[in-house]
Amino acid sequence: MNRLKEFLIKVAILLILIMLLAIWVILPWTFAVGLLALVALWLGLTRMGRQTWAITQIGLSTLPQRIGISSVIVVGIAGVVGVLVAMLAMSEGFRQTLAPSGSDDNAIILRGGSRVEVNSVVTREQVALISSLPGIARDTGNQALISAEMSQIATFFKKSDGLEANAQIRGVAESSWTIRPHINLIAGRRFETGKRELVVGKGASDEFQGLELGNVVELSNQDWTVVGIFQSGNAHDSELWADATTLAAAYGRQAYQSVTVKLTGAEGLAQLKAALDDDPRLKLDAETTRNYFVKQSEGLTQLITALGTIIGAIMAFGAVFGALNTMYAAVAGRAREIGTLRALGFKGLPVVVAIMIETMVLAAAGGVLGAALAWVFFNGYSVSTLSENFSQIVFQFRVTPELLWTGMKWALGIGLIGGSFPAIRAARMHITEALRQA
Repeated sequence: MNRLKEFLIKVAILLILIMLLAIWVILPWTFAVGLLALVALWLGLTRMGRQTWAITQIGLSTLPQRIGISSVIVVGIAGVVGVLVAMLAMSEGFRQTLAPSGSDDNAIILRGGSRVEVNSVVTREQVALISSLPGIARDTGNQALISAEMSQIATFFKKSDGLEANAQIRGVAESSWTIRPHINLIAGRRFETGKRELVVGKGASDEFQGLELGNVVELSNQDWTVVGIFQSGNAHDSELWADATTLAAAYGRQAYQSVTVKLTGAEGLAQLKAALDDDPRLKLDAETTRNYFVKQSEGLTQLITALGTIIGAIMAFGAVFGALNTMYAAVAGRAREIGTLRALGFKGLPVVVAIMIETMVLAAAGGVLGAALAWVFFNGYSVSTLSENFSQIVFQFRVTPELLWTGMKWALGIGLIGGSFPAIRAARMHITEALRQA
């Protein structure tokens, strides 16, 4: 009967902890600061709080004597936080690279039902019709600001490992520079119309061999010269730009994959979509380039986030057991001390809170260590992955403050579970039993 009661008590504690963790996960950092302030006030202003602080000081002062076993908690949690933050930083970096690639001012037109450019076809006749549609901005010469574009995949060797990988060559019109003002030329010059010249994104130049300024590369058995390097800080950094007409001739292409247009304003997209729907010759879809690139990032971002969370959860499971064993051992080693304090009149609550504070301090140390390692080794680290257009997207890990706070929440959550059961056991320890164990 006693065993059943004990089992039910542990189940109840576990359910309460799960509920607290669920609340903890969704709370902002300001709540944690407020909670910390309330605990500090309780420790300083109440009799029971002062008893708790006295027990906490004793426990913390003995940490150097238990440095070996205590480091199990710190290192275990640091590993969890480091891996979790690194994985989430990769996801965040990919999202931050693709999302800013578009804007609400521009729209991309693809064949109806096409999700990406590589699956789309826009004929030259359709391009001519698009240029007369409403909703598209015009330049000072009353020319529609549109760029009919090709997407051609070419193979290059990566600098990092010498292996082959795909890069996207984007054939663009001269107006593309106006439509995308965030493309900054940082070296050389723009390509000239009718010439086999390339302007290379900085990410592609850093990622692939032979794409430095002035180099000549072979594409479709023809020599192309790299005449410029541009930087945009987004997915376009992974591309090579060329004159669309020249690129189409080189690869024998008769159609384009997409048309990017400058919208007239907030109502421009609606006008453009209505015009596309009204003309049966134009079985095309339009959306803002921001939405287009956000959709591109969603799949891989969600996959990496889910994978990182699963790996973090598995590691956290092990870290919880490490914390439990460590704190159970600490409680057992301090049985006489706890029994003496209880005999002197200390209540059970100060014992529970003191052990929880000690565990949370160790957990916080592990969280800080793991977050610091993730930031030092991964923030800004460049990698590339295959996009939905079957070309490499170069991006950097982004260890943001939000991710660091997420890592700390995981660390403190592990500390909460790992310290609760030993703390409750210490509080429920009978005085004579505790003194006898010593």
